[in-house]
Amino acid sequence: MLIRFFEQQQRHVFRESDLKAFLYQRADDWHLPQRLRSVPKFTDYMAQHGLQKIAFKSEHYRTATRYHWAQLRPYELALSLGRHAYFSHATAMFLRGLTDQIPRTIYVNEEQTPKNFGVPTLTQQGIDRAFAGRQRTSRAVFTYDSVRALLVSGKWTDRLEVGQVAAPDGTVADATKLERTLIDISVRPDYAGGPYQVLQAYIAGRDKLSPRVLVATLKKLGHAYPYHQVIGFYMTRAGYSTKEIEPLRRLPVSFDFYLAYGMNDPHYEADWRLFVPKDF
Repeated sequence: MLIRFFEQQQRHVFRESDLKAFLYQRADDWHLPQRLRSVPKFTDYMAQHGLQKIAFKSEHYRTATRYHWAQLRPYELALSLGRHAYFSHATAMFLRGLTDQIPRTIYVNEEQTPKNFGVPTLTQQGIDRAFAGRQRTSRAVFTYDSVRALLVSGKWTDRLEVGQVAAPDGTVADATKLERTLIDISVRPDYAGGPYQVLQAYIAGRDKLSPRVLVATLKKLGHAYPYHQVIGFYMTRAGYSTKEIEPLRRLPVSFDFYLAYGMNDPHYEADWRLFVPKDF
């Protein structure tokens, strides 16, 4: 009965709190002796039957202890870093067919709680200063064996444009949809392998993307910076039609902007008032 319970679970990776809940709810049904009703004793016993303990380690955060049943699923292990996490950035690119390259790092997004900071006032000087440095990247990188996962603490969006997808290891979970993915990697190109890989994703999505959905999603995300200039540039370079790009053309262009952070000697694209890497 106990073994069958784990075999019938849709998921295969568990936290200690999950095991505590199982014991509280089912120990009597399993006729489990009192000596096995603590998590350490229970996991020691279940290790003989296939439940394995994992130390998901990080240089900057406390080790995330997990338990997995049967064959380890790397994507499911990565998702376990957050209670409500979903696949994003380079991982969503791959899962949505925007790249053939399997990312070495599995990117998962755990949204922050809602915050209301108001709308910041943009100035050209402030934009120039912000993009002179490198992109801020999450330090929440966890590794186990060959699995490497990065947890993005994303802004609250109420899971805007997020839907189910199947990962190669059989994990079925949420990931950003195509248009949301293209926006996210335009905002954080380092999480996609850089601007060139972002451009390739726009090329791959050319026959799949809905400009209407993309612009509507961009507006709902409410980014302070004018990322429509970045997206319009990528779509132009990727060969989208004038009609497809037109919704972005109608958005105001009030500042010079940047394709990426920390570029040395960038080239200026007057069409979108955008600085891009030299020879891009």
